[in-house]
Amino acid sequence: MLKDNKLYYVGGVVRDEILGVSSFDTDFCYEGDAIKFAEENGLNVIKTNPDFGTVRVIYENKEIDIASTRTETYPKKGHLPKVGNIGCSLKEDLIRRDFTVNAMAKRTTDGEFVDYFGGLDDLKNKKLRILHEKSFEDDPTRIIRGLKFSVRFGFELSDKTMDLQNKYLSNINYDMSYHRIRKELIETFNLNRADAFDKFVGEGIFKLLGKEVKAPEIKGDDIWRAVKDVKSDFIWLFYLAPFVEQGFDLNVIYPQKSEKRIMEWVNRLKTQAPVNNTPYESIIIRRVLDNA
Repeated sequence: MLKDNKLYYVGGVVRDEILGVSSFDTDFCYEGDAIKFAEENGLNVIKTNPDFGTVRVIYENKEIDIASTRTETYPKKGHLPKVGNIGCSLKEDLIRRDFTVNAMAKRTTDGEFVDYFGGLDDLKNKKLRILHEKSFEDDPTRIIRGLKFSVRFGFELSDKTMDLQNKYLSNINYDMSYHRIRKELIETFNLNRADAFDKFVGEGIFKLLGKEVKAPEIKGDDIWRAVKDVKSDFIWLFYLAPFVEQGFDLNVIYPQKSEKRIMEWVNRLKTQAPVNNTPYESIIIRRVLDNA
């Protein structure tokens, strides 16, 4: 693999290696200017983004993204951050991340482990802890990310992080990037886990969907029983469906035509008699997804 004293594995890949689980992505971070690093080392560069300090290269027949170390600020809370100080120290880069367990790094040359913020201890204690008190104000999608990680790994928010989450959910800034909310909703509910839905409701995270949205009475297990054997990228819509009748406007998360069509079918299914105490009938669901 690419090796340089300033090149690090970072984030989820380091976390997952420690946990002994497969990682979805391999993220690289260069302590300095990643674009300059790639060019000076004669790498096959196929794409650069100078504003964010990122570069995509082909290495050993694989596409690899390398990010420069950078700082981020949030001039407009809840929206995309403003990138600054490209080439900053690794520590300055890591502190901008969501949770301590995702703010660890490993040097590619000698495997030196970097943990400035106690992420390893939090992994051992199965805790999710944000890196600063304004974290959720800067980016409320981190609340849904916390839900996703808690379900995937069996973690719980630290007491302080839970207090800050509750504080934010009691006074939400709805001027936020719903494109980013959409991404996290898809990744979370496509895990197809009943406990993700129950935590989403029980912890009040659903309030991010809108001021008027109320908690549905349905339980996550009711939905899961109907879709547990279904393989589809649209599973997340069935977990969101109960919120539509409770005031959620699907349009705020920019649905595609196929997604709207699925939601229409789901709402029709609610008028039918339950099958085996399940509100969504599995056979019809498969038919809907097959025709999406």
